[in-house]
Amino acid sequence: MRKLSVFNLTSLDGYYKGPNGEIDWHKNGPDLQQLSEENLSAGNMLLFGRVTYDLMASFWPTPQAKQSMPVVAQGMNNAEKIVFSRTLKKADWNNTIVVSGDIAAEITELKQTPGKDMTILGSGDIITQLAEAELIDEYQVLISPVAIGAGTPLFVGISRQLDLRLISTRAFKSGHVLLCYQSIYK
Repeated sequence: MRKLSVFNLTSLDGYYKGPNGEIDWHKNGPDLQQLSEENLSAGNMLLFGRVTYDLMASFWPTPQAKQSMPVVAQGMNNAEKIVFSRTLKKADWNNTIVVSGDIAAEITELKQTPGKDMTILGSGDIITQLAEAELIDEYQVLISPVAIGAGTPLFVGISRQLDLRLISTRAFKSGHVLLCYQSIYK
């Protein structure tokens, strides 16, 4: 059975995007680039909501991305990708399919088939829906050493408590801390 994980960057005060959707407070550096390279080397299928997909697709295929972070760009561009959207009809980024149906049903079916594990990047609404359906196996939350004061919390809209078990931590020279949690479903 395939595993479904989440990877998301949050501010110290718990926001994954600012009040206007901005993520300019995300700081990248050599240690975070190395983490991205490590994560992409697993070869997971990447899952996005439309907004995150638009952001990723507007950067990773560009010459700037290929020049500044060649290994990450190659991994992002070569990965199998699914974008969940009711409005997007066609995905231009290579290796991407668009799914417009019931997200939980699609993931339930995918988890039962042989294939690569899956990772959700960004996409808070998708995370909420799949957490509610008890389909997320692991949460990887990278806490950035910045407080932004307002924005969208990572777990906005969940209707019940999510029980998690800490399985690993990793501190970086940049001040970022990676917390990895396993879901505990009862």
